[in-house]
Amino acid sequence: MSIEKIVEQALQDGYLTPAMEAEVGRICDTASELSIEEYMSLDRLMGALLTGEVVAVPRKQFINVMEELVLTEAIARVAEIEATSERTLDLGDIAAYALNRLPPLYATTEEGATYQRSKAKEDLSPLIAQCVNEAIAKNLDRPEFYPERQAIGKNNNKDEILTQVSSLLQAYAPTFEAGAR
Repeated sequence: MSIEKIVEQALQDGYLTPAMEAEVGRICDTASELSIEEYMSLDRLMGALLTGEVVAVPRKQFINVMEELVLTEAIARVAEIEATSERTLDLGDIAAYALNRLPPLYATTEEGATYQRSKAKEDLSPLIAQCVNEAIAKNLDRPEFYPERQAIGKNNNKDEILTQVSSLLQAYAPTFEAGAR
């Protein structure tokens, strides 16, 4: 998106998002020279920001404390399982599954986050543990697709790669050569 379009959008909406601000910064950083139109647009944006016609939306001003609590629980449980078994679990999938089943706990200040943390530990710890356990159970129950697959090695010599490709072709197209004759 061009600077002109970003400024036009900001003036129309009345706010400049962090993404819009980042895009303007990227354009300014990568351009060897800005056009007169771009300078005029930036001047219009600065004027609108100074008068309050456009408000710059600050970067993330809030946190979801539940993410922190779920990740802490999930990391502890996954570490236990991985230490006592041969399984590897996907922490991101587990956290997302649990978070989708729990209420968000947003805070805008550190005091608010501290309050949310203590309230959640007091009231929601069993529910957090239950959702994380369900997520782990789902992750463990997920079938492992094609466990026999192996990546073609980058450091293999040409003969080894040819052997691997030949094995793949024999496995997936065993009648190809017979049918081609």
